Amino acid sequence: MRASSIDIHPNAKWTRNGITVAGGNGLGSKTNQLLFPYGLYVDEDQTIYVADASNNRIVEWKSGATNGKVVAGRNGSGNGADQLNYPFDVIIDKESDSFIISDWRNRRVVRWPRRNGTSGETIISNIDCRGLTMDGNGSLYGVDAEERQVRRYKIGDTKGTVVAGGNGKGNRLDQLSKPTY
Repeated sequence: MRASSIDIHPNAKWTRNGITVAGGNGLGSKTNQLLFPYGLYVDEDQTIYVADASNNRIVEWKSGATNGKVVAGRNGSGNGADQLNYPFDVIIDKESDSFIISDWRNRRVVRWPRRNGTSGETIISNIDCRGLTMDGNGSLYGVDAEERQVRRYKIGDTKGTVVAGGNGKGNRLDQLSKPTY
């Protein structure tokens, strides 16, 4: 289950021509641009949160907006509590009203307050995290590409439990090969 609040009906029909809802003004670092965006999260009011990896930030795009708003990672690339370094994914933890961010090059997962948050707190360290999701019980799942596994972290857990892969690279049912989300 992807930790988005949007349910798409299995018989949904898509239009042939999409519209740009975030970015679309070339590569760059302005608030109307993105540079290698990866993960995104859509909340119940259709606000989109984008992990803008090469700009080291999380950008909020309200429905119909022509510019985004930086909501995490405002201080350039780095490993400080107020910085991100190539964020790969973002989800929202509704219980704590915070972003959960896969801060890939810093090898950490960060919890960042949604309301006027100026810095984040590392909740998982030493992980090559390429994707995140959360289940209905509040357990966080992180994809660790280096270890070729998916781990489940219950609230307060820092080590997690392997729930998929973890047996080296391969094509057996108990193996993964560079998993991402």
